[in-house]
Amino acid sequence: MRLVVRAAEVTGAERLIDITAAHVDSCLYHGEASLDFVARLVDGDAHVSVPTTLNVGAVDLLHPDLNRGDPATVGRGRLLMDRYRALGARPTFTCAPYQLADSRPALGEQVAWGESNAIAFCNSVLGARTNRYGDFLDIAAAITGRVPDAGLHRTDARRATLVLRLADDVPARLRNADALAPVLGLTLGRRAGSGVAAIDGLPPGQSEDRLKAIAAAAASSGSVAMFHVVGSTPEASTLDEATRGIETPVEELTLAELRAARDQLTSGAAESLAAISLGTPHASVEELERYASLLAGRRVDARIECLVSTGRDVLATAEERGIAGRLRDAGVELLVDTCSYIAPILRHAAGPVMTDSAKWAYYAPGNIGAEVVFGSTEECIASAVAGRVVRDDGVWGEA
Repeated sequence: MRLVVRAAEVTGAERLIDITAAHVDSCLYHGEASLDFVARLVDGDAHVSVPTTLNVGAVDLLHPDLNRGDPATVGRGRLLMDRYRALGARPTFTCAPYQLADSRPALGEQVAWGESNAIAFCNSVLGARTNRYGDFLDIAAAITGRVPDAGLHRTDARRATLVLRLADDVPARLRNADALAPVLGLTLGRRAGSGVAAIDGLPPGQSEDRLKAIAAAAASSGSVAMFHVVGSTPEASTLDEATRGIETPVEELTLAELRAARDQLTSGAAESLAAISLGTPHASVEELERYASLLAGRRVDARIECLVSTGRDVLATAEERGIAGRLRDAGVELLVDTCSYIAPILRHAAGPVMTDSAKWAYYAPGNIGAEVVFGSTEECIASAVAGRVVRDDGVWGEA
């Protein structure tokens, strides 16, 4: 409670409010301080007071053979994950808690979520309300069931203060393509910083997977905790609703800027290829089905490691529906409980790794030393089969 009260003082909150749920990021091992903190809670018989899900940890508990890190570090990471279970948290170990049908907060619901993409998705796509609750404030909020009444918990902080409008030169095919979402999110983060922006010019009714890609990229390149997509997110059925009718600065996003952002996500030579990494944030059931459909009748080239990260609950559904089996039969490896850009999972990370995730491309070079080739989901699957980088630049209006 001292942590929660101190956070209220820092944010200028005049009161605390109740929350209905929490998502905790502190279960990812960053060193002994992580274990020291949770040990204090466990030894004091602390227990979460609201339903609490857990973010990714440092290891895949279901497939321990995939953990290729130092055994001592792997052991400490596993211990930390177990300690958070002892506090009563649900062992979901996913960075996409919004994919859990029984854990999705409703519009206007007050929660305390950690994990940057989940925070942005919660505020923007679900319309629930959370500030950024990092280590160790997230578990403090889960135990006390209280948070400061400040920031994005309040209606007045949720309006768009910047409008990013797709310029006329952005072709219709690109506006309707999955490939645009992560690049658009990257640009959003750079333009908006920690502010709330509204994206104008996308076709209405964007899928949750596209909005997830925007959220993850925007929270990586900037500090975006909320955004609006006009016609697609619940507090932006119109641009006027997103801005609350207040005159707001408008900036254009041109095709040239978007192409440049796309190209900056590639840090390695695009001639050769060692691995494919999909599922950052964790792949949904719909995405797993899409991968399986794109691979139908084909196999991943034997020289390529194709790794897909997902949550254990989503994997269970995929197993029941036969999707996971189809992917494995095609040569795909499935990873849960962690992510391949934060832990030494990939066998061939010394060579270029292709991904469709702006978040993976943004963090992997620094975290695991990987060279990255960025491409669309279709390009990644085609490249996995061909054993080399395959491009379709037509969607970007290029020959």
